[in-house]
Amino acid sequence: MLEITSQNFEAEVMQSDLPVLVDFWAPWCGPCKALGPTVDKIAKETEGKVKVAKCNIDLSPDIATRLSIMSIPTLMVFHQGQVVAQVIGLVQKDKIMDKLRPYL
Repeated sequence: MLEITSQNFEAEVMQSDLPVLVDFWAPWCGPCKALGPTVDKIAKETEGKVKVAKCNIDLSPDIATRLSIMSIPTLMVFHQGQVVAQVIGLVQKDKIMDKLRPYL
C-alpha cells in the first residue's frame, strides 16, 4: 500500500494519471483499523485502474489541514488533481465502490 506523506502528496495524488483513493487514518483510531482490510480489498480489485493509498494524519497534519479533514477515517477520491468524492467513517465496501465507479 502506497504511503502518502507531505513529501509525495503532490506527485502521487495531485499529479496522478490514475484516479486515487486515499484513506486518511491514524494508528490510534479503532474505526480506521477496522476499515483497513476493506481498503486492502479495494486496492487488489482495482489494481491498474485506481491508485489506492493511505495517509497517516499524525505524520502529515498539513495534508489533513489543507483538505479540511475533521474526522477519521476519511476516504477521498482524487481525479485529475481534484477531490471528486468523499466518504467519512467506517463504511461498507459497496459505498466506497459507488464513489469510485464513475472513475474506473
